[in-house]
Amino acid sequence: METRQPVPPFVLETAIQKVRMAEDAWNSRDPEKVSLVYAPTTHWRNRADFVDGRDAVRDFLQRKWSRELDYRLIKELWAFTGNRIAVRFVYECRDDSGNWYRSHGNENWEFNEHGLMIKRHASINDQPIAESERLFHWPLGRRPDNHPGLSELGL
Repeated sequence: METRQPVPPFVLETAIQKVRMAEDAWNSRDPEKVSLVYAPTTHWRNRADFVDGRDAVRDFLQRKWSRELDYRLIKELWAFTGNRIAVRFVYECRDDSGNWYRSHGNENWEFNEHGLMIKRHASINDQPIAESERLFHWPLGRRPDNHPGLSELGL
């Protein structure tokens, strides 16, 4: 069985590390890479979609990032205990017509003993924004360490 460090039980330092690693992976917009942090039998609820299994996660992410262009994401630890982590997140993206959105959400994660996510429950709300209202301006990919997080941005 593959292992993804850090593994539970989480402490503050490892929970923060797990959240940042997830943010970095999602900002890569690489469905194959991202899918590998989930257990082969993972179960998701993402908005109204239910996704079962790593292959379905990969397919879901391929569809997602083909529609959500110039995607940039920030995640922040909300709470943790044992093998569970709760995060809040915000991402900005545009559609193929040039309409920008800021999406606000919360996720509840559960991990197995190998550090692979076995459950992900996400609730997300989309807010149309003008391009001039964007706050996430780093080059596509990993958010720079010196870029403000959600709390610093007032989000």
